[in-house]
Amino acid sequence: MTGLLQLALATALGSGLGAVARFLLALVLVEGGLPWATLAANVAGSFLIGLAAEQSTRPGQVMARPFVRQLVMVGFCGGFTTFSLFSLEALLLVRAGSHGLAGIYVALSLVLWLAGAWAGLALGRRFSSSPLPEDRPGR
Repeated sequence: MTGLLQLALATALGSGLGAVARFLLALVLVEGGLPWATLAANVAGSFLIGLAAEQSTRPGQVMARPFVRQLVMVGFCGGFTTFSLFSLEALLLVRAGSHGLAGIYVALSLVLWLAGAWAGLALGRRFSSSPLPEDRPGR
């Protein structure tokens, strides 16, 4: 199997798993006011992609393997996070006249997604067993 086909399969597998995880999250988090499931999926996805990105830069880490990186970062995170749904939900809140709630939702989403990505990067760095090339002494 060619490398490109393997990466395509990793993307498809990860996307399917991410979409099912997103569906299950929506079943667990009952909506009320804010679209909590979308917010939670995007925060968790931001954290996961930050963690995976940090881990994939370290030689010898499982995330450094192209198949795993594609499966998690492109496939799973792409299928799990819901930025298109987020956009629609924000606009529907505006259309319903809930301008303040829409503003809170957009601002809260942005802050929490960035915090999730930052936390994932930080945790990934902490768990790393090998330094990045620029972290090595003498450089």
